[in-house]
Amino acid sequence: MNEIEQRVAELNKLLHEYGYAYYVLDKPIVPDATYDQLLQELIALEEANPSLIYPDSPTQRVGGAVLAGFQKVTHTYPMLSLSNAFDEAGLRDFDRKIRQSIGDRFNYVCELKIDGLAISLRYEEGRFMQGATRGDGTVGEDITANLRTIRAIPLRLKEPVTIEVRGEAYMPKKSFEVLNNARSERGEELFANPRNAAAGSLRQLDPKIAASRNLSTFIYAIGGDGESYNIDSHSDMLDYLDHLGFPANREREICETIDDVLTFINKWTKERPSLAYEIDGIVIKVNRYAHQDELGYTAKSPRWAIAYKFPAEEVTTKLLDIDLTVGRTGVITPTAILAPVLVAGTTVGRASLHNEDLIREKDIRIGDTVIIRKAGDIIPQVVGVVLEQREEGSEPYAMPTECPACSSQVVRIDDDVALRCINPLCPAQIAEGVKHFVSRNAMNIDGLGDKVVEQLLREQLIANVADLYLLQIEQLVQLERMGTKSATNLVEAIEKSKNNSLERLLFGLGIRHVGEKAAKILATEYETIEALMQADAADLTNIHEIGDKMAESIVAYFANEEARILIARLQDVGVNTTFKGKKVTVEAGANPFAGKTIVLTGKLQQLTRNEAKVKIEELGGSVSGSVSKKTDLVIVGEDAGSKLDKAQSLGIEIWDENRLIENLQ
Repeated sequence: MNEIEQRVAELNKLLHEYGYAYYVLDKPIVPDATYDQLLQELIALEEANPSLIYPDSPTQRVGGAVLAGFQKVTHTYPMLSLSNAFDEAGLRDFDRKIRQSIGDRFNYVCELKIDGLAISLRYEEGRFMQGATRGDGTVGEDITANLRTIRAIPLRLKEPVTIEVRGEAYMPKKSFEVLNNARSERGEELFANPRNAAAGSLRQLDPKIAASRNLSTFIYAIGGDGESYNIDSHSDMLDYLDHLGFPANREREICETIDDVLTFINKWTKERPSLAYEIDGIVIKVNRYAHQDELGYTAKSPRWAIAYKFPAEEVTTKLLDIDLTVGRTGVITPTAILAPVLVAGTTVGRASLHNEDLIREKDIRIGDTVIIRKAGDIIPQVVGVVLEQREEGSEPYAMPTECPACSSQVVRIDDDVALRCINPLCPAQIAEGVKHFVSRNAMNIDGLGDKVVEQLLREQLIANVADLYLLQIEQLVQLERMGTKSATNLVEAIEKSKNNSLERLLFGLGIRHVGEKAAKILATEYETIEALMQADAADLTNIHEIGDKMAESIVAYFANEEARILIARLQDVGVNTTFKGKKVTVEAGANPFAGKTIVLTGKLQQLTRNEAKVKIEELGGSVSGSVSKKTDLVIVGEDAGSKLDKAQSLGIEIWDENRLIENLQ
């Protein structure tokens, strides 16, 4: 290494150390002028020697051209959400369930819940390679260029490890104040709160804009299994993140009991305003990974963690009217129309009333002064009435006996709390059904937004979803704000959707109780829509995860003559009605994975965990993250920990990696 290379390496090392002390530890070890002088020296050397510009150089925080858009990123490990508790009773119930499952010999880790944007960061041999948003938990957006601008995110770790971590990007209160002051001076719309400002900053296509917003971040988890890093508890994992140079929040505490947890919560409820950033609650996690494994997961969240949300801000305002909307399943939903009021940082003019029972129970009347708060600081809802301010002569509100969209009679089905229009030709239901059919997780027809769908129905260009596939460019260009290029792109997107696999179509049809997961299970099991249409309730309930209510709903849907006509029309216009995924068709006994629940633990040498998972699932197996009595097989790699111990105690079959490879071939 010559002198210039040595100096570039030295400057990189020094600037990383100084940046870590300043932005992560908040303890500068050199004056700003010294840092700036060294940075300028590095810039000059790199400009003269471009081959010495490394991706993790401090000079590469902001660079490159404006992006054309964000690419999709599939997370190696899903980014799960947490269930919530809103009061002491909810926390004690959470604690009771934990103790019923694993006994009393455990502790919790409490952390501040940062009010920002969830992110995932991937490092290879210690170098920052990619960053993404949470998205839907499985697929996010690549925002690497914008995340590089956050100086608290290390571009190079203190050890050359390959690791994926999770965290929260946020805008400090001071940065938020400076940003909104500048926007006010320019006459621009102000951001409602720091969370919205952070999210908006990270979705800028020009990284220089993100860099100007002075964001920061806290890292709180490793993606996947801590066993791979010889870590056996959440608290040790946070210490390990500190060791690697990540900004893990230091305001954390190990709590032995739920009373200790409540003490921590009370402390930060009082001290919350003193923080330099916004928090909206406290995250509570069972500490040891062995206990987490034993507790396992629900479909959406871990059973071993919960987020306590601070009580929502409540304000009062006038209820001007009640608006009624009809959903795709005919449910009539009342919405409060309010005199605009500021709640938790945003102006609210509408709020949820849920259903007729809630209106009757709280005796909510038009003209009342009502109490508004945001559920989880997000969804505005009416929680009560200020009876002392009720106007004389006000009348109790009565829900309609007729559908507001088609005037058909409304009914309550069985013990359902909702009023429902059961007219299958109701225009509101048709509109909502089409919007659902074209949505991203259903047929995914890009360019068919709500307003376009409403125009198509209003102009009578379509009457149902099958009509979408008959649209011509000449018809579309007659719509408002629809040029030839947009019309052409839309027709191409509609045509492309014909090739979707069956599960997308099943979800798009909007069969009651059938969500994305159930649609995939049904498509995999029956493979064609014709086979599914012939299934009876008994057949359906034999399938794992298909219950009685869902089975009855599926049978009723396909028994409807209009549904059968619609499916026939979709087939006539070329929409695929078969499953295009991989179906396991092997002789009995030939495949040791089909229908079995399998757990991977320890470090594999020949495959990554994700590669092994994909191969097992292709052969019909289900890969779980925790060992239980339902586990059929545990595959162990090097340094296998508590999962191996539990498998042995339960007498579960155990394989090493070599046997796994043999059976995958």
